[in-house]
Amino acid sequence: MDRDEDSNRLGAYLTARRALVTPEQAGIPPGLHRRVAGLRREEVALLAGISADYYLRLERGRDRNPSEQVLTALARVPQLDEVEHRYLLELAGPRRRTRPRRRAETVPARLTHLLAAVDVPAFVEGRAFDVLAANPLATALNPRVRPGENRLRSLLLDPGERDFHTDWETATAEFVGSFRRSVDDAVDDPRVVELVGELSLASARFRGLWARHDVSRLRGGTTDVHHPVVGALHLHRDKLPVEDVTLVLYYADTGSESAEKLQLLAALTTPSGDHLGLDGASERG
Repeated sequence: MDRDEDSNRLGAYLTARRALVTPEQAGIPPGLHRRVAGLRREEVALLAGISADYYLRLERGRDRNPSEQVLTALARVPQLDEVEHRYLLELAGPRRRTRPRRRAETVPARLTHLLAAVDVPAFVEGRAFDVLAANPLATALNPRVRPGENRLRSLLLDPGERDFHTDWETATAEFVGSFRRSVDDAVDDPRVVELVGELSLASARFRGLWARHDVSRLRGGTTDVHHPVVGALHLHRDKLPVEDVTLVLYYADTGSESAEKLQLLAALTTPSGDHLGLDGASERG
């Protein structure tokens, strides 16, 4: 993670967000010979009702203690949603000079028992989306969901994820935004630095999304995926924080075609997480 960006997180976020707002979206005539795709600093200041000099100081990190009223006015310019607005307020809040040493992420015993008991795909992930534990049905649904894998790395770098996700572009945007929201106050954590560095070098998609500074909460919702054996699935996704980790569950509407396909996949799944082909032979060989 860029050291300058870490030292001036508020300025980096303001710069990234104004670059994504067109003059038309802000109600400003586009004019001719604009040198920036988004809004100019003075335009943001005008729309927020603050001086251009003060806004410049905010972007350059010369003033890091703006009032909540100023931040709320600035949030209206790029039309930040609730999560993004809260994130902006947090960026301007005081940062701890020293952080307690992060504990190793471990799976609580009760989650281990729960993974074995539930009859839907379920796994446990850490803050940086490392898979810490998974039940066999989760691995049968998606072979990249197994301990030792990282969901973000797999999504961006493994070609199998492009085939698995019906809308890979949307999935990557949501995951990167959720990743930034999850790890932003741990930007100097070695695991986060390692992963951001690896993906910045290996994935143009990640570089583009990371530069946008989008933030989101990947807590729930629905997703459409394609499994090579049972075909298309429309699934709900829930992400439930438990102590220092997150339990992720995928399930279908009761009585739906996707529910029937999950039941078929469960019937074909061995205890090790492999799934059998319809001819009875292990698909892994």
